[in-house]
Amino acid sequence: MSPRSVALVTGASAGLGEQFAQLFARDGHDVVLVARNAARMEPIAERLRLHKINPIVLSEDLSKPGAAARVHAAVKARGLEVNYLVNNAGFGSSGAFLDLPLEKEAEMVQLNCSTLLELCHLFGHDMRARKTGRILNIASTAGFQPGPFMATYYATKAFVVSFSEALSHELKDSGVTVTCHCPGATATEFAGRAGNDSSRLFQRPGVAKAQDVAAHAYEAMMQGEVLSVHGLLNWVSMQSLRLSPRAVVRSITAALNTKPE
Repeated sequence: MSPRSVALVTGASAGLGEQFAQLFARDGHDVVLVARNAARMEPIAERLRLHKINPIVLSEDLSKPGAAARVHAAVKARGLEVNYLVNNAGFGSSGAFLDLPLEKEAEMVQLNCSTLLELCHLFGHDMRARKTGRILNIASTAGFQPGPFMATYYATKAFVVSFSEALSHELKDSGVTVTCHCPGATATEFAGRAGNDSSRLFQRPGVAKAQDVAAHAYEAMMQGEVLSVHGLLNWVSMQSLRLSPRAVVRSITAALNTKPE
């Protein structure tokens, strides 16, 4: 059994996941790194060891059915109890939905929604039994509106927002907190992989740094906040969506998700 508390971070091979791992290690927590590419996580694990903690690398493709159960079993087999669960893994796609490969869109739903749900259920059970634990689900400001030309991604993040808020309420007297963090455009590998790094959204000034977003989310989780939006402009934009006609919201979002002429 680990003498220190344990944080499990998905999508830990780069970007926000790597930043979360560094924050936990800085504060003396052992870290379980989960992502597909073990080779990319090993150098991160080496840097974490500088904090005198014990990092563990788990290679798992979380976009495949059954991955959450395999991760949970692997953690249990090592005799670890996860005190902090960070569901950070996710990806997006860019383009008209009917022109995108169906298999990839279905994988996105599996990773962004189903695997997140399963990890919350598996590790949440353990936390509730111990009457302590914190769950951090990374959503997006995309979760507050429909997103033409990134339709599936925006829908998955709407799921994460709604699910996280509901789960937080159900667990409010259990000793377990659930935080949903919603960043806006952030400088990570996400945009390049999604194919919208040259869209108007990512070409605008004010794209956030990964370390700033991770620090904000980490603090929100530690404070037990239920819903946290990174950045004042993002918060104001989210509030304005409640008053704006839906047709206007769809048109603006569609324009942001396309490349300038």
